[in-house]
Amino acid sequence: MMEEKDIALITRMVLDSLDQKESVSHEKGYLVPVGVSARHIHLTQEHVEALFGKGYQLTKKKDLMGGQFASNERVTIVGLKLRAIENVRILGPVRKESQVEISATDALKLGINAPVRNSGDIKGSAPIAVVGPKGAIYLQEGCIVAARHIHMSPRDAEAAGVHDKDFVSVRCENERGTTFDNVLIRVDPSFTLEMHIDTDEANASGIKQDDTVRIIR
Repeated sequence: MMEEKDIALITRMVLDSLDQKESVSHEKGYLVPVGVSARHIHLTQEHVEALFGKGYQLTKKKDLMGGQFASNERVTIVGLKLRAIENVRILGPVRKESQVEISATDALKLGINAPVRNSGDIKGSAPIAVVGPKGAIYLQEGCIVAARHIHMSPRDAEAAGVHDKDFVSVRCENERGTTFDNVLIRVDPSFTLEMHIDTDEANASGIKQDDTVRIIR
């Protein structure tokens, strides 16, 4: 029969092993694939028709998460100093408010002061003009640099130990070794797990589309 000291020793070894696994798991964090988000625009139906003609409907090129899609339609955006960027893709479906999402580098090129905001938070943001094949619109506000964020399903959020509207830190473990703070968590059943950063952030950190990062809290 095993003596008490043997049982105690085995128990201690098992507990130490579990502690070590837990430590390694915590160190690794939760892996998230990355999507690099290029400049794009969301439009109301009224603005779609102003740019493309009365009754015009956006046509789908590619399905995206959350019921969104990349459309075939593109427009030109124009800053206050008449500096322009062409071929900016429209994302559908139409929204209640029009919004242009660009990088900080784009803002410099356009000569505008676009603030870093979460999608939909456009109050007091930069003005911009949008030109289509049949007309043009001027937005008094609506141009932003989109804040980095992570899309998650409820199941992914539970596995990662986070909640909707939490902010986390994320580590990219490549040769640049970049850590991103203040990353917003967005949870919805229609979302696929993915962190969205813009082209400036991707280039600076050496991240490519579909690379993975870790939530380190």
